[in-house]
Amino acid sequence: MINVEKTKIMTTGGSSCSIDINNMLVEVVSSFPYLGSLITDDTECTKDIRGRLTKGLGIGAKLKKIWQNHGIRISTKICLMKAWPVAMYGCESWTFKKDDEKRISAFEMKYLRQVLRVSWLARRTNEWVLETAGVSRSLLASVKEMKLAYYGHILGKKGDCLEKELIQGTSPVSRTRGRPKMTWIDNIKSWSGLSLTELTRKAEDRHQWRKIVHGVANPRNEDG
Repeated sequence: MINVEKTKIMTTGGSSCSIDINNMLVEVVSSFPYLGSLITDDTECTKDIRGRLTKGLGIGAKLKKIWQNHGIRISTKICLMKAWPVAMYGCESWTFKKDDEKRISAFEMKYLRQVLRVSWLARRTNEWVLETAGVSRSLLASVKEMKLAYYGHILGKKGDCLEKELIQGTSPVSRTRGRPKMTWIDNIKSWSGLSLTELTRKAEDRHQWRKIVHGVANPRNEDG
């Protein structure tokens, strides 16, 4: 038996839908959580990314006693911080806009300030924070590395593969009017500077693809 009170539906592309069960109208929602991710009717990832980063900062706040402990070296605290287990969960599936990339970089600096217990009121620059921590920005580079590695893993699968069809955009669907939205594969093409044909060919060689992933995700390529 369906529990109508807990049943919800969501549509995408601006379409409308009306469903009733046992003469009760099912609620239409604009978003819902699924397996730890936030699915939205605009099919974008920005809200999910924001939610993940907020949760990450929340976990950092709960570790306040560790950050305040002078008996723990800064390098050890940084290693703990860089686990990023909550904030980056499922990042391989995200489609990043430029603002999302900036948001991730800003999150990293906020987290570093938490670890070093540096208030924004202290007027310390990001460069000072990075130098004091003895690190360079690396989170966005790590995210790119994970997504690129995932792409190579999917392309390496043999035979028919639905995942491969989806990320290459070869599934038979119609495109809506207006400016095309940023797609998952657009990130891969932009970060690597390669066309879809070149990506497909190079991903077939695992050794070559690892070199490409390392080159794109090298932290030295990030702004300091």
